[in-house]
Amino acid sequence: MQLTYDPKNNIAYIRLREKTAEVETIRISEELNVDLAADGSVHGIELLNANAQLTQTDEGKLLVVNEASGEHQEISLVAAR
Repeated sequence: MQLTYDPKNNIAYIRLREKTAEVETIRISEELNVDLAADGSVHGIELLNANAQLTQTDEGKLLVVNEASGEHQEISLVAAR
């Protein structure tokens, strides 16, 4: 899985799997698109107006949690000033 951010266009993309074939983009809302493979599996999730969506809670931090072990890793999504 990979999270990328394009600050020029303010778009974030959460890639869940490598692209091996064409995908269909489904528009969920004005700020959310989902890319689906032909078999219906989710390839990725595109966040438009990403800065507002990714930093409005948790002080702009991404928290990755392993529910089984309770381990977590925190990653800042806001550039240091």
